[in-house]
Amino acid sequence: MSKPIVAIVGRPNVGKSTLFNKLSGKRLAIVDDRPGVTRDRLYADCEWLNRKFLIVDTGGIEPYSDDLILSQMRRQAELAIQSADCIIFVVDLRSGVTASDSEVASMLMKSSKPVILCVNKCDTVGDVPLEFYEFYNLGLGDPIAVSAVHGHGTGDLLDEVLKHIPDEEEPEEEDDDHIRVAIIGKPNVGKSSLVNALCGEERMLVSDIAGTTRDASDTLVENKHGKFVFIDTAGLRRKSRVDDRIEQFSVMRAVMAVERANVCVIMIDATEGFTEQDSKVAGIAHEAGKACVIAVNKWDALEKDGKTMDGYRKKLMDDFSFMSYAPIIFISAKTGQRLDRLYELIKFADDQNATRIPTGRLNQVLADATARVQPPTDKGKRLKIFYITQASTRPPTFVVFVNKQDLFHYSYQRYIDNRIREVFGLEGTPTRYIVRERENKN
Repeated sequence: MSKPIVAIVGRPNVGKSTLFNKLSGKRLAIVDDRPGVTRDRLYADCEWLNRKFLIVDTGGIEPYSDDLILSQMRRQAELAIQSADCIIFVVDLRSGVTASDSEVASMLMKSSKPVILCVNKCDTVGDVPLEFYEFYNLGLGDPIAVSAVHGHGTGDLLDEVLKHIPDEEEPEEEDDDHIRVAIIGKPNVGKSSLVNALCGEERMLVSDIAGTTRDASDTLVENKHGKFVFIDTAGLRRKSRVDDRIEQFSVMRAVMAVERANVCVIMIDATEGFTEQDSKVAGIAHEAGKACVIAVNKWDALEKDGKTMDGYRKKLMDDFSFMSYAPIIFISAKTGQRLDRLYELIKFADDQNATRIPTGRLNQVLADATARVQPPTDKGKRLKIFYITQASTRPPTFVVFVNKQDLFHYSYQRYIDNRIREVFGLEGTPTRYIVRERENKN
């Protein structure tokens, strides 16, 4: 299941991005004293008391403004509110309650979502100043005093968040016999056309205008290959071109679609070839540990030019060297070319992503691999790998016990991974390795 979503909203310049950075533990959002500068990454993983959720930073809501950018920021915040399980409403102690705060509070109450009132810039330790109590007038219950800069009160804020978000459930894969597939890629590569072709009906609006598909939407398909849910997402654009706030928010929705999916079909436009943005789109699915298939669309437009599939495939394998496990298929959403084979690859990649390998067989492969290529040494100390076991699936995750963690270099880890893949396949899925250090008791 996808992680619960917590949206951080409020008018401009109350410290939303500073709070976002503090809660995520990373400096992801741009922080500036000027209103409206939140143009960077808007989402991040957050963990508190072993509970995980997604936090969303939004542009400031300015209810009374007719300014185009501010109205788009308001729309973006409304989308965040619709998607959220819980809302943190940030206000500024120094400014007191403003007309905009009251308007935003009214909008949030109408949403029927749980709202936590966060009074930011309470930077002094000890009793809160008298101005703090003014915020009770917003009618949102007990405010929480926070200093996003110093971190005061963030623990109390996160404790309150946990009361309002759903508990983490067991993964749905065990009971759900549908394979959830996210169709991802740059705008205008044919994602909606592909969903329509796979469904055999016009379910999605198809247009030559990049960005026609704003939201992620689901389409159920049942056929001879099995049961599938296709999640069509808005195209991911380069950040330099993401100047529309709603388009920017669509990137986050695509990330959420990837999280909900079992398999990601990464679409490439054959007529354009590989671009840096294709690599970034694929990276989202790779980092999320999802099964992946690379689908080169509009292949029918190239065959007349005499381009060979083998040459194109070799070039793509170089371009996608970081995810060499992903199978590549050449399709045409327009003509239906190889769509049956695409179904087969999706099902195959999903099976591989859920593979579980017995510990005994894993350690046989490990013993064979270390006998063929000796583990590396550093300053007279040789790496010893004692044991390997699979901890989880989706993606296959292995725990490796070694004598010295820093001796288990990436290159040797890659060698072990390649040996495991040679024996067990794991095509179409990334793998994860957790390295644990323990003393050699021999």
